[in-house]
Amino acid sequence: MNALQMTFADGATITKRNILKIRRAPDLLGGVITLPIVFVLLFAYVFGSMIELPGMSYAEYLIPGVFVQSIVMGAQITGYTLTQDLQKGIFDRFRTLPMAPSAVLVGQTVGDIVMNVTSIVTMALMGLIVGWRIHTAPHEAVLGFLLLLLFAYAFSWVNATVALALRKPEVFNNIVTILSMPLVFLSNAYVDTTRLPEPLQTVAEWNPVSVVIQAARELFGNTSAAMPAPDAWPLQHAVPAALLWSLLLLAVFAPLAVRLYGRAVSR
Repeated sequence: MNALQMTFADGATITKRNILKIRRAPDLLGGVITLPIVFVLLFAYVFGSMIELPGMSYAEYLIPGVFVQSIVMGAQITGYTLTQDLQKGIFDRFRTLPMAPSAVLVGQTVGDIVMNVTSIVTMALMGLIVGWRIHTAPHEAVLGFLLLLLFAYAFSWVNATVALALRKPEVFNNIVTILSMPLVFLSNAYVDTTRLPEPLQTVAEWNPVSVVIQAARELFGNTSAAMPAPDAWPLQHAVPAALLWSLLLLAVFAPLAVRLYGRAVSR
């Protein structure tokens, strides 16, 4: 068995282990299900009663933003689980086994796709209840969901990198929460970026969260010709830009996370 086959085989084993761990820790899955419901109901009925958009309902504008918000915040589970395994010495046991070093991280991030799928399905159902609809062809809608899952997978590697750099669960939670909030709220998740002051508008337009949200809105048909057209290149070409952002995050943070994992288990 070559190195690549070994990585996939060992990664599949760790993925199975993480999925079983989710089943045995229902609080993790409960948070993944409950949080999207709270987000959808809170923002749809609180913000939706105050914000009017030309040519479309606020619920249709909102739901793609809540999709990505849940992905960004849900990815913290990846890092938190890794820091817990570090503290409990789980990685030391893995180090004694004849397995590929990257398999632990591959298994962790792939296992998190199960939670992301659960979260997105829950939000989609809640979105339908509050008035969200898909107005594009089925293949475009499927592409929209796949793009969300790709970004979720890439962002799991970002959180894995931060977790392996910080190593302590409490420190990780504090730092990642501080970093996640600006990513989500300094974007087009809840309001159009043209309503922001000029310096913040530029940042929001190039924010990968804004790009993925805009791509999801286009693929789900949650846009309106009556709304101002975006001026920034990433929002004008949101689908390819979102794909590029996801691949860039994977290309940068996956090797970095593997390197940090190697350092962590070698101590």
